[in-house]
Amino acid sequence: MQVILLERVAKLGQMGEVVKVKDGFARNFLLPQGKALRASDANIQAFEARKAELASRNDETRAEAEKIAEKLDGQTFVIIRSASDAGALYGSVTPRDAADVAIAEGFAVERRQVVLTAPIKELGLHEVRVHLHPEVDVTIKLNVARSAEEAELQASGKSIQELAAEEEAAAEFEIAELFDDIGSAGRDEDEAAN
Repeated sequence: MQVILLERVAKLGQMGEVVKVKDGFARNFLLPQGKALRASDANIQAFEARKAELASRNDETRAEAEKIAEKLDGQTFVIIRSASDAGALYGSVTPRDAADVAIAEGFAVERRQVVLTAPIKELGLHEVRVHLHPEVDVTIKLNVARSAEEAELQASGKSIQELAAEEEAAAEFEIAELFDDIGSAGRDEDEAAN
């Protein structure tokens, strides 16, 4: 099916282009979302008449998206989730979770704008792309942790596993020192008895 794009569509074309797409894609996505019109003679003429209006509306929405992008780009948001000791989440972090935490911080982000390439199922820092406008994308960081303290540790560059390993090594060192002290005390007693 031939359609006229009313806005830029990723991997398809720019506003005003007449492109050929599969019928289902046009009927189920482009036409209902208002992203395209069927490419009939009447629609082509109607588009040409509205082209300036559509272009100015696109410029306005892009300008708004760029304002949001300036503030949002590079932001880090903390998401608290329960997880195993190994760091695997019980469940996953979804685009809705990312949008909710951004909204709570005062940013206007919709769930459908958050693009996850793969589900987040591990604790740690994760970069997520936010698609604010067909021409404006930003990257945010999600700090997925079990507690606020853990989130601070992760933000400083340490993981809980590293911290646990350090604590375990320190405990083993203390135990070794204790046994060394006990062993040297026993040797001192043996030498004193001889």
